[in-house]
Amino acid sequence: QVQLVESGGGLVQAGGSLRLSCASSLRTFRNLSMGWFRQAPGKEREFVTAINWSGSITDYADSVKGRFTISRESAENTVYLQMSNLKPEDTALYYCAAGPRTNLQSPLYDYWGQGTQVTVSS
Repeated sequence: QVQLVESGGGLVQAGGSLRLSCASSLRTFRNLSMGWFRQAPGKEREFVTAINWSGSITDYADSVKGRFTISRESAENTVYLQMSNLKPEDTALYYCAAGPRTNLQSPLYDYWGQGTQVTVSS
């Protein structure tokens, strides 16, 4: 069954904003760290940002610091990724991930969504 569902992707001009959502059906959502990763065509999947189970710790890739913000709403079993000042190099398929992670940047999450496409035009 589908555990994580991403939404909110689309086409945006450079400098624009998007907010991605990841809705979870996991009963243990409140206890899990949540991460966002992305993969551009011909490139490896890379870490974007993550948040720990309580929301007290966040981590960001250097390339998105100051532009992206991750947050979580446990009452909604949802994690959000607010993306601002988007650049063409942000174009990728964005994946949501969940797991009992302490190393938030590691890709060894237990659950993954199907991804949502973000395309930034110049």
